[in-house]
Amino acid sequence: MDATDTGIYAGEVTGLDRVVQIGIASGRVISLSFPEVPDEDASRNHALLDRLGAYFSGEPDEFSDVPVALTVPTDHRAVLDRVGEVPYGETTDVATLARAVPGLDVDEEGPRIVRAALEENPVPVLIPDHRVRDGPSAAPDDVVRVLRSLESTE
Repeated sequence: MDATDTGIYAGEVTGLDRVVQIGIASGRVISLSFPEVPDEDASRNHALLDRLGAYFSGEPDEFSDVPVALTVPTDHRAVLDRVGEVPYGETTDVATLARAVPGLDVDEEGPRIVRAALEENPVPVLIPDHRVRDGPSAAPDDVVRVLRSLESTE
């Protein structure tokens, strides 16, 4: 992606009975979702859609080179940054994330903030919230099951 890449892109993905839709602004992904029907204005061709298709077909990919722009509260960003460090095929849990994020208390508020950040993740898959065993995901449940099955983490 280059800095001029801006738009909405969507397409059906092999291995997933859903549409994948991405929003890009100034060369950075700002959203990734799984709508029933793509936006009318969505373009069908984008290299990231091709990579997502390969990933959902079983080809491992960390997506670590994909530029993402997060517009989330600071504490959520810290959580999502940690989630982005969980390697393909591995998992973590909410308590571990709460301990790993500086400034979060590990009792009540830390786990609540971790769960909120996961639930509001604007780019699931790219920030792999499905790798948090006991946390919510921003992706639909059926997509999370596919993701965990692909990475053999179920």
